[in-house]
Amino acid sequence: MLTVGDKLPQFRLKATVSTELDKAFTEIDNHTYAGKWLVLFFYPKDFTFVCPTEIAGFAAKNQAFVDRDAQLLTGSTDSEFVHHAWRTHHKDLHKLPFPMLADIKREFTSALGILDKNEGVAQRATFIVDPEGIIRFVYVTDLSVGRSPEEVLRVLDALQTDELCPCNWKAGEETLKAA
Repeated sequence: MLTVGDKLPQFRLKATVSTELDKAFTEIDNHTYAGKWLVLFFYPKDFTFVCPTEIAGFAAKNQAFVDRDAQLLTGSTDSEFVHHAWRTHHKDLHKLPFPMLADIKREFTSALGILDKNEGVAQRATFIVDPEGIIRFVYVTDLSVGRSPEEVLRVLDALQTDELCPCNWKAGEETLKAA
């Protein structure tokens, strides 16, 4: 699995961005959000149980990420059409404010090292990538355990200070000074 300090691999994926068929799909690559922080969070499968709770949780915090010049991207190994069907039929996903990446060839998830060996789907993995394309944070949980968007936001805040941040540090609190 790629880790902190590694360069985000090159990717070009179809993404679902709307439930309206004439605007539903686009392609996204490394340059689409040039100059922004990226927060990529992958989940195992559409039409499952834990995944929509996380996606809706990140959607509820979307403006906080935008305020920090960060773009949320979610994705799985499902196709853009499956993403579209799920968004259309799941009330919590209908108006997602960020793209859903479709890695049906499993190339991006494989390059990141997050393709689950047993299930053949994306692991529940999160990456924070700085504007230079360097991975600065990696967070992976078991397929059965949802993650905390608040914690990802807290870590983004800490990374953006470019300072030493103690345990449980939150934006606005003192950072540490090296003696």
